[in-house]
Amino acid sequence: MAELAQAVPTLVEADTAGLKVRSRDGDNLGHIKSLMIDKRLGQSVYAILSLGGFLGLNKSYYPVPYGLLAYDATADDYIVTIDRRLLEGGPSWSNNAPDFNQAYADRVSSYYGPAATVAA
Repeated sequence: MAELAQAVPTLVEADTAGLKVRSRDGDNLGHIKSLMIDKRLGQSVYAILSLGGFLGLNKSYYPVPYGLLAYDATADDYIVTIDRRLLEGGPSWSNNAPDFNQAYADRVSSYYGPAATVAA
């Protein structure tokens, strides 16, 4: 009997520092904690946003498809191109990060819809 090959994860997390994020209205939201890179494509497919909190406490993390971010070269930061309420209603965690596997990536993508996976 042939053994089934174990699925190799295709997403890898890359930590970032200092990448500020603001809303499309210009409000400071937080920063990009990390990027999820598709190893097969060599491209960022999700950004993990760190929002809220004070002195490192009570932060919440929101994974969003990378296509929902726009880079503002003048301000050297990123803009979340969706309404803040939609973002805050999406998949998130505060303490225990989920295993960001393909099933979780599919959950995030289904929340934001197929248009969100297209690069901005």
